Amino acid sequence: MATKRVMVSLVHISDPHLGPLPPARLRELASKRILGFINWRRNRSRLMQVDLPSRLVSAVRALEPDHIAVTGDLVNIALPAEFATARAFLDALGDGSDVSVIPGNHDAYVRGSLDRASASWTPWMQGDSGDSSWPYVRRRGDIAIIGVSSARSTGPFMATGTVGRRQAEQLAIELAALGQEGLCRVVLIHHPPQTDGAHWHKRLVDARRFRKAIAAGGAELILHGHTHLPSVAYIDGPSGAKVPVLGISAATQTHGGRKPPSGFNHFTFEKTEAGWRIDRQRYELDAASGDYSEIERDSFTGGVRTQLAPGTMNQA
Repeated sequence: MATKRVMVSLVHISDPHLGPLPPARLRELASKRILGFINWRRNRSRLMQVDLPSRLVSAVRALEPDHIAVTGDLVNIALPAEFATARAFLDALGDGSDVSVIPGNHDAYVRGSLDRASASWTPWMQGDSGDSSWPYVRRRGDIAIIGVSSARSTGPFMATGTVGRRQAEQLAIELAALGQEGLCRVVLIHHPPQTDGAHWHKRLVDARRFRKAIAAGGAELILHGHTHLPSVAYIDGPSGAKVPVLGISAATQTHGGRKPPSGFNHFTFEKTEAGWRIDRQRYELDAASGDYSEIERDSFTGGVRTQLAPGTMNQA
């Protein structure tokens, strides 16, 4: 996708969990991976359809968004061959300048896998300066995209995340500076940061630290994955202003499971006298047609959500 002068639209997808799993040697499974391997064989191989990524890419690109955000979990158990599959998926979505990626807990499944992800996906996972430290910052027109990593390798049966003190402190500094520039700040993080955003063994361990950074620096929108659920929540910004926090269903989830099928969010941004207006269309995989259909519209201005009827996007 060609870079445009001003970014006015963004698509959010998450948790592709790209399959199928490549062949694994026994020594590669002699770790936490064995649990993920069993889970794939028993559950995810049935619910995560390997043909959905190409359909998803086609649906997203048909909208011609100015930018795409991917909030983690591109792989399953972080086998070396999985990272090449994920890179091919990112290539299909767009150039590194047009697609922003952050890692999820599955991308950091075992020790060393986060380094492999960072090396393989560098063009999509770094700031404008070329620095790969966290958080990264990308300016696209009047929109600032801030990538935060909560990905950490954890023990068996755990999928928690951590931001860390240094990253949180830097996040608050970056957000405050970007706010002074008048930019619309969109923060990407894999684990949901709101209270009770995930079960205890899947939670963001230092969510309070992250929320403190948002309360200090400010943001207009926070996007996450991890839960495989379309959701809307809020956390406090400066002076108690509400910052919307949105999740989305897993990109390769098919019908018939406990979680909603594959979907994505499409946002448009408009600067108004009342502040930034953020309109959203939520798309979901249709069981009958196999295509993606718009099923929900809403709008956020100053943290206030308004449900919209079809055909009312970007209307004053």
